Amino acid sequence: MLRKKSGGRIRRAAGETRAQVRALDRAVYSAVATTPSPVLDRWMPKLTNAADHSVLWFAIAGGLYVVNRGRTRRAALRGVVTLGATSLIANQLAKRLHHRERPLRSLIPLGRLSRRVPTSSSFPSGHSASAAAFAAGVSTELPALGLPLQVLAGLVGFSRTATGAHYPSDVAAGFLLGGTVAAIGRRLVPPVPSPTRSQPQELDQVEPRPSGAGVTLVVNPASHSGRGAALTQSLRQRLPDMRIVEIGPDDDVSAVMDAAASHAEVLAVAGGDGTVRAAAQTAIDHDVPLAVFPAGTFNHFARAVGTHSAVRTVQAIQRGTVGKVDVAYVNDEIFLNTASVGGYTDFVRIRERLEKRIGKPLAALVAGWRVMAKNRSVAVTVDGRTRESSLLFLGNGQYQPQGFAPSTRDDLQDGLLDLRILDVSTRGSRIVVLLATLTGQLGRVKQYHEVSAPELEIALPNGPTRVARDGEVGELADVLHVRSARRALTVYRARHGR
Repeated sequence: MLRKKSGGRIRRAAGETRAQVRALDRAVYSAVATTPSPVLDRWMPKLTNAADHSVLWFAIAGGLYVVNRGRTRRAALRGVVTLGATSLIANQLAKRLHHRERPLRSLIPLGRLSRRVPTSSSFPSGHSASAAAFAAGVSTELPALGLPLQVLAGLVGFSRTATGAHYPSDVAAGFLLGGTVAAIGRRLVPPVPSPTRSQPQELDQVEPRPSGAGVTLVVNPASHSGRGAALTQSLRQRLPDMRIVEIGPDDDVSAVMDAAASHAEVLAVAGGDGTVRAAAQTAIDHDVPLAVFPAGTFNHFARAVGTHSAVRTVQAIQRGTVGKVDVAYVNDEIFLNTASVGGYTDFVRIRERLEKRIGKPLAALVAGWRVMAKNRSVAVTVDGRTRESSLLFLGNGQYQPQGFAPSTRDDLQDGLLDLRILDVSTRGSRIVVLLATLTGQLGRVKQYHEVSAPELEIALPNGPTRVARDGEVGELADVLHVRSARRALTVYRARHGR
């Protein structure tokens, strides 16, 4: 009996609350409808019509996409995906579960009515849900756009009441739905953090070389579809006294580097990461500083040391600013960025091909899934324990973010190797890894293993496996002796923020 009475009181209280909300809804709706305002009459119909079928948001997304920058493209993609998911939930689920009659349009001045007469349930407002979802999705990747997009989304929501399409509570529910879907999206696919490269721990001053005197540049003219040759012409004007040596198609790169360094006070290189890797070892052998001009496809090392443009490298040479950075070795062969065995080379190749179009997080998921489908795994023994590894990553220095989509380094002087092993050799492990990646829990599943150490020995008990260094495939090996050489390379670095 007590339960029945308690249940009855709860139902009555809920009914009274709904009645109060409806009364408030009608009162606010009536107040907006009967407020004479040329501004509302002129602009609200235009705004609500522009948002029909999300045309307004798709136009903004298109504008962001054509900017052709990774972060703006990711923002556009996240905004559209979040909008799509929200629209599906609002129109195909929420409106079907709770039918509500539309408000009386007769209260709205004729000139303020929207062009399209909606016939679906009034609750929730699909326009408002899509607006909030798009604004929140884009601002996740581009926080600077958060305020203007949120203001625009709020105006779109208000226009739905001002033009007689929805009650205020419908709009509020739409905002809540869109914001919730965006928050879930941030959890499932976290945004790529903004690159924040800290000030180098040690930045030394050496002899400034304003005209490039004493510098010998070794350039691969064919790198990145001829970018090396174009860069050479620009550098001749900026550093007229710099000596330039071109690598021919049949030349031994290491021999060219060695000959150039033997007569140079500074060894400079323009090429991809493979060419830079050879130059780094030569610079260490001859005890001369290295200057890196980015002329490859991805230029990972140049970006890591802060010379992500030729202008910054020229400035560092002219001002004489250098820093000491770590290098790493696998079986006494140098690598500057990463080394790998197994399917990781395929993973990187696919991810980097897709990331400019769909963003790095989604590209990593797609690349990982494609590599998983090939079911290529090798046995790996680390610290006395043997694991199956479909993807094995070795980093020179600790990479960020955690998990299996590492992309950036903040510190090139930590003296550590970054080892990551992922096992997706069975169908069950693939499902576990995919779910863990989506929910940000990869570090907690047994299929993923991560180690940081200055030196590692990795055995490959099933036999020799191909080793890749800095994106270039190398020799077969069944044991990997990996070590970090702390601050072994002196490289020109631009001052932070210049």
